Amino acid sequence: MNANEPLFWLVIITAIIALSFILIAGAMIAIAVFVNRAVKSVNRMEERLEPLMTRATALSEQGTAIAVQGRQIAEQFNVMSGHLSTATMHLSESAALIKEEVRGIMALADETTEMAHQKVHLVSRAIDTTHERVMDTTEFIQRKVIEPAREMAAVLAGVRRGLEVLVAPSPSPINRSYGDEEMFIG
Repeated sequence: MNANEPLFWLVIITAIIALSFILIAGAMIAIAVFVNRAVKSVNRMEERLEPLMTRATALSEQGTAIAVQGRQIAEQFNVMSGHLSTATMHLSESAALIKEEVRGIMALADETTEMAHQKVHLVSRAIDTTHERVMDTTEFIQRKVIEPAREMAAVLAGVRRGLEVLVAPSPSPINRSYGDEEMFIG
C-alpha cells in the first residue's frame, strides 16, 4: 500500500481504533477485577467484623463504635463499587458507540472504494472509445483523402511530363563533324 492512498490511512485509523478497543477492554477487565476484589474484601471484612461486633457490644461501648465505623467503611466500599460498576457500564456503552462509528467508517470506505472503481472503469471506457474513434477517423482520412490525393498527384505529374514533352522545343540535330576538342568535357 502507498501512504498517499486513502485506503492506507483508513487501515491505519482502523488499527488505532482496534487497539483502542483492546485497551478499553483491558481497562474494563482490570476495573472489574479490582471491583470484584474490593467486593470480596468488603464481604470478608464484614464477615470478620460481625463476630467482633457482637463481642465488642458485649465487652464495651468502644467495641460498638468500632463496629459502627466498620459498617461505615463497608457502606463506603459498597458505594464505591456501585460507582465503579456505573463507570464500567459507561465504558461499555462508549465501546458500543465506538464500534458503531467504526462500522460507519468501514461502510463509507467500502462505498468510496466502489465508487472510485466505477469511476476508473468509466474513464477507461472513455479512453478506449476515444482511441477507437481516432483510429477510425485516421483510417477514413487515409482511404478517402490521402490515397485519392496520391493518385491525383501521380496523374498530374504524368500530365505535366506529357505536356513538357509536347511543348518542349525540338532538339537540335547533332553534327557529326565535331572535333575532339569540342567533345571533351573536362
